Amino acid sequence: MVTEGLVVRSYSGYYYVDCNGMLITCKVKGHMKQKRFLLYTGDRVLLETGQQNAGDGMITSVLPRRNCLLRPAVANLDLLVIAQALVQPDFSHLIMDKLLVLAEKAGIPVLIVLTKADLTEPEQAERIASVYRNLGYETHVISAKTGRGVALLKERLAGKVTAFGGPSGVGKSSALNAIQPGVLRTTGAISSKISRGRHTTRYTELVPFNGGYLADTPGFGNVLMENMMPEELAGCFPEFRQYEPVCKFSPCSHIHEPVCGVKEAVAKGIIASSRYASYLAIYEELKENKERNRK
Repeated sequence: MVTEGLVVRSYSGYYYVDCNGMLITCKVKGHMKQKRFLLYTGDRVLLETGQQNAGDGMITSVLPRRNCLLRPAVANLDLLVIAQALVQPDFSHLIMDKLLVLAEKAGIPVLIVLTKADLTEPEQAERIASVYRNLGYETHVISAKTGRGVALLKERLAGKVTAFGGPSGVGKSSALNAIQPGVLRTTGAISSKISRGRHTTRYTELVPFNGGYLADTPGFGNVLMENMMPEELAGCFPEFRQYEPVCKFSPCSHIHEPVCGVKEAVAKGIIASSRYASYLAIYEELKENKERNRK
């Protein structure tokens, strides 16, 4: 019997596939091994279930992906939630902008969550939030302690396949448990069941979350800008696009060129200076990576 399912985790050559609420342990059909294939958590697959044991199956093909992150490896996300604290630790535009670049490159919708709103003034929260709202990114300001914004965020994430990204200590755990109490115990229990420490996972896992799934992604702790060329970066800053026709040179790096619409927009305050500073820092990092790979 051929059926469709969702890969929720993988370990040691086995893939665990959710088929209408039933978890089926699968291996990959021989013909797939004869050619190079990539199978990620979050992939929709076709599988043949065992005649002797309905809990066993063989994956026969991987269905087309809507999107994909490479690190951590996860496919078909409805949302990438990027969480950062407003304070304690201080908000970092660079970390936020790096994660936004990764999402833009992968074509994944983004929702920004700014945590610990109870520890800062409303004006400070609005100042940071407005930078990203003005770019069209949906931005929520929440406090897990007071409950501010939690109900609205819970409603927004209901039924979706979501990954939470962001540095440690920003309140992701508190936010997740405010939305669905005990969800982190669920992820820990799943990791223990297949004999892996939660923070040494090689593969991303999907766990039930708020009527959908949460991608447990410890790999988000360190934002590595890999598999990207410096020339691709400007395309991941959507606010640059309307000013690029003014640039004298095409392509334009928006750094050294004498006539540049993007630099003019920054000088006039139309493009946020924090965003341009992030662009310069990321561009330099990508340039160094490129030079290193040449050696």
